[in-house]
Amino acid sequence: MSPAANPQGVVFDEYGRPFVILRESQEAARVKGLAAQKANILAARSVSSVLRTSLGPKGMDKMLVNPDGDVTVSNDGATILEKMEVEHQVARLLVELSRSQDDEIGDGTTGVVVLAGALLEQAERLLDRGIHPVRVAEGFEKACEVATRHLADISDVVNFTADDTDPLVQTASTTLSSKIINVHKDKMARIAVDAVLSVADMERHDVNFDMIKVEGKPGGSLEDTELIHGIVVDKEFSHPQMEKDIRDAKMCILTCPFEPPKPKTKHKLDITSRSDYERLHRIEQQHFNSMVQQVKNSGANLVICQWGFDDEANHLLLRNQLPAVRWVGGVELELIAIATGGRIVPRFSELSAEKLGRAGRVREVSFGTTKERMLVIEDTPNRTAVTVLVRGGNRMIVDEAKRSLHDAMCVVRNLITRNEIVYGGGAAEIACSIAVQEHADQVSGIEQYAIRAFADALEDIPMALAENSGLNPIETLSEVKAAQMSERNPYLGVDCNQTGTNDMRQQRVFETLIGKQQQMQLATQVVKMILKVDDVIVQGQG
Repeated sequence: MSPAANPQGVVFDEYGRPFVILRESQEAARVKGLAAQKANILAARSVSSVLRTSLGPKGMDKMLVNPDGDVTVSNDGATILEKMEVEHQVARLLVELSRSQDDEIGDGTTGVVVLAGALLEQAERLLDRGIHPVRVAEGFEKACEVATRHLADISDVVNFTADDTDPLVQTASTTLSSKIINVHKDKMARIAVDAVLSVADMERHDVNFDMIKVEGKPGGSLEDTELIHGIVVDKEFSHPQMEKDIRDAKMCILTCPFEPPKPKTKHKLDITSRSDYERLHRIEQQHFNSMVQQVKNSGANLVICQWGFDDEANHLLLRNQLPAVRWVGGVELELIAIATGGRIVPRFSELSAEKLGRAGRVREVSFGTTKERMLVIEDTPNRTAVTVLVRGGNRMIVDEAKRSLHDAMCVVRNLITRNEIVYGGGAAEIACSIAVQEHADQVSGIEQYAIRAFADALEDIPMALAENSGLNPIETLSEVKAAQMSERNPYLGVDCNQTGTNDMRQQRVFETLIGKQQQMQLATQVVKMILKVDDVIVQGQG
């Protein structure tokens, strides 16, 4: 019986046992066993080494240029890895690791990749000693459990209220200290906290991020960034002669176009005489007039439309003193409806006074000497919709400021959800490293080597912080670790800003407990996955 092959290159003999058939060139490209693990570790470590210099308040930025020549300058781990276009299959796991940290926590995207790289470096040394990768992975898993438990033990609870938001601002400032906007971190942290508190439900410990809109406009300086309790739309009034500042606005929010109805089928209209043309024009005018009249009858004094309208409709709206905005996106339309308490209306015939949205003021804002304009809708009945308007010298700075504010808002959201913190500056990692080493002394068997290796890997974070701050990494780490062990004080970390004290409690450097635990768990899971791969077969090579 001849073997039946399938497209995967797997064939079965006459007893139904599968085996793989590879071309000679494919066999040469195939990597197995220890060589596969080492190749995978090397690929993943090369990615983490890129991010290592971006860690901490003194971390460097990376400039990324895409094929179209667009430049991004950032030190946000998730952004750098996303724009790098990593091709290696295993290295791509680290990109996804950073993305999942960003999705779940919003901060710590660089630290999680650096920790994964340090764990892989330690794993490689253990593999060289002949320890089986599965035993290494199991040891890392046990050590991670010890570390996350110890994090919970050394954590502090921060108490805050809607009036006393200092702990939230300090935690947001820690996040922003490593960003490009750290010069204005106090103001930015305050904006992030105010924005999140505006949309937070403190009783349920829940934050609806969809209600926070972040708009950016190049021009001005970062100091001009402001929080607006309302909606900012990157549009302008459809006619330059329309009123630019409307008080006590009653707006109709339309998803139907301001134009005569068109048949959905393909059609052709032959006009052979002047009277036919005039009749057609008259019918169009009637349609336009009836639309505008229906809007006027509802009591609206502002039209917001999802679609465009031609010059004739625009002129009619101007003549009837109805300011209008066209081509407003669907997401913005929904936000406007939520904020103003209005209903989105699909047909003119359904317009009525109770479906109108209301706002205390709608104004058009112009920027500098450019023709750039934006609409600001303020004093809305529903105060939970807010917009952060970010300004900056150029598009790159505005984009990076938006990313930084997103991270800060995520941290504030996490604290509202669970108000426990650990101290930054590598203090938590050193404390966990000491706890894991003490645990390793009580473990018999080969796994104690892996547990000790995990403790060594944790020390890589404070070493990278010291290195990036221009300090001697080994000397700094030894001093802080010795001080922590002698004083049993888990709040001592690396003094990156050279303030003169290693006590992170005094420096007010906080990180959320949930974010730090997630970092360790995600990094350990990815390293386990990489260690368990011992055969790489690339389809279609050769």
